[in-house]
Amino acid sequence: MKKQFLAAMMAAAMVTGLTACGGSSTPETTAAPTTAASQETTKAEAADEGEDEAKETEKAEEAAAPAASSGELIKVGIINNDPNESGYRTANDKDMKEMFTEANGYDASFAYSLKNDEQITAAQKFIQDDIDYLLISAADTAGWDSVLKDAQDAGIRVILFDRTIDADESLYEASIVSDMAKEGQTAVDWLKGQGLDSYNIIHLQGVMGSAAQKGRTGALDEAVTSDGWTLVTQQTAEWNAEKAQQIVQSVIDSGESFNVIYAENDDMAKGAVAALDKANISHGVGKDVIVMGFDCNKWALEELLNQNWNYDGQCNPFQASYINEIIKTIEGGGTVAEKVVIMEEKGFDASEITQEDVDKYGI
Repeated sequence: MKKQFLAAMMAAAMVTGLTACGGSSTPETTAAPTTAASQETTKAEAADEGEDEAKETEKAEEAAAPAASSGELIKVGIINNDPNESGYRTANDKDMKEMFTEANGYDASFAYSLKNDEQITAAQKFIQDDIDYLLISAADTAGWDSVLKDAQDAGIRVILFDRTIDADESLYEASIVSDMAKEGQTAVDWLKGQGLDSYNIIHLQGVMGSAAQKGRTGALDEAVTSDGWTLVTQQTAEWNAEKAQQIVQSVIDSGESFNVIYAENDDMAKGAVAALDKANISHGVGKDVIVMGFDCNKWALEELLNQNWNYDGQCNPFQASYINEIIKTIEGGGTVAEKVVIMEEKGFDASEITQEDVDKYGI
């Protein structure tokens, strides 16, 4: 209505303006009279123009935002670990938030916790909210069967991302994850290849029970058993740099000898290095202590480039586009081609890494 009113006023203003610009002393004979009929015609034309504009806008919005079959936004509940947990998690959360927006056809709600029971409570709340899709990055691999069955009974599709869980595959549509066991094995194979005379390892674990912790720990435990390596200490620092620093400082204070830091993420490796620096213990390529991390934060890869660290294992945080494609397939009536999608990942050696690698793979 505002557009119609303004259009009519502008039309009247144009008529008056033309009279003034003509410079005639008899405006009533040089300008066409503004009648009620002409005003109605102007209003009708303006209304048509307004409708055309609205239709064009509506078409553009429909093209940009794939909606559910009902024409409404697709409701998703996203359960993730705390974004402050690590640089990896910050990148992962950012990737999800940039994808699951109203502009892309989604009505997204987010819940965060490093505790499995709190995540499960959040999942139950999302089910009550009648969402369409439940996306989960589980804090722990166990304990999900009941809530996933509830989701299935409610007609809610479940998609796992980042981490696997111990549940029957029939309870979820797809799993877009890293192969944590492979990440650990790649790192351990690299460490074996260093040919050290002895392996005395400080092992800094992530949150116990998580897929990342299990995968990265499992490979090392096997090597310790099969190759006779020594674990000077094996403790969880829960992905936290300060806790890692405290653990390493405790080992230094004890006087025990070590030559490898195997940290299950970059932040813990950073904390470990802070303790080494404080004690003036050299680390990196050709130095006293080998430093290993995971996740490939850009700053961590720069530590490799500067040869202050020795190894970093990639963990790819960008799963949102894969999930979006799966949802589009389901909404279009199609069948998801792969139940499990494994993210492509690699490990980086400080003696081989380039600036191009840092720019391309750093998160």
